[in-house]
Amino acid sequence: MNLDLQDKVVVITGPAKGMGRAVTLAFAREGARLVLAGRDLDAIAPVAREVTELGSEVEVVPCDMTRSADAEALAAAALDCFGRIDVLVNVAGGSGPIGKTGWDTTQSEFDEIVQLNMTGCFNTMRAVMPAMIEQGSGKIVNVGGTFGMRGRAGRMAYSASKWGLRGITKSFALEAGPHGINVNCVAPGMVDGPRFRDKVCANMAKTLGISPEEAATRHAADYALKRVSTDQDVANACLFLGSDVSRQITGVDLPVDGGWAML
Repeated sequence: MNLDLQDKVVVITGPAKGMGRAVTLAFAREGARLVLAGRDLDAIAPVAREVTELGSEVEVVPCDMTRSADAEALAAAALDCFGRIDVLVNVAGGSGPIGKTGWDTTQSEFDEIVQLNMTGCFNTMRAVMPAMIEQGSGKIVNVGGTFGMRGRAGRMAYSASKWGLRGITKSFALEAGPHGINVNCVAPGMVDGPRFRDKVCANMAKTLGISPEEAATRHAADYALKRVSTDQDVANACLFLGSDVSRQITGVDLPVDGGWAML
């Protein structure tokens, strides 16, 4: 299927590793022109080189998305470089404290993850909206999480931030729809990779007295498909919602979780 993303201008936050890298390279393979944003430019540089090797244009912009001025500068840089913004994909985010009850979570821990996962996405969405409204089209894809759909013991702060992101997404979808702009949320479940293996599985292994490999197997057993999602699974969902193939879809949460949120 032709997703018609050739030469579309796609702004991606958090492109350096994991899901962000997979999303970035997926859009690059479709021929999109990319604006990659994040705080650690050295970490983004190898991904930018991969994009260039795939034949796509790329611009790297320093951005702390929790700062509204940085988000506005990011949008301005994209417009200066490519003249328009067709897609925004907010991958950047954090996991917050793992294994802590709500009453053991400190205010600073709570504030930090809410600031990144909610305020950061709000800032970039708000920053690109004028350009999308002016051109009468646009796609915004926020990467949320299934813990923002069902909740999770030991992950209160993260869950709260992703529930909040869903609300932001749905309200923006209603407000931006009349301007031809689709706003959606991809909700990954557990995604195999360093964060899953080194933090989530390690925490479960320590709590239950099992090996990290056994912890990973227990997680997979919770899903209808009996497997943990990959970065590429998430990237494919972002491609779909970032393309006109999904032209009549807005305000939705798309779980990419092997069938966990529905169970």
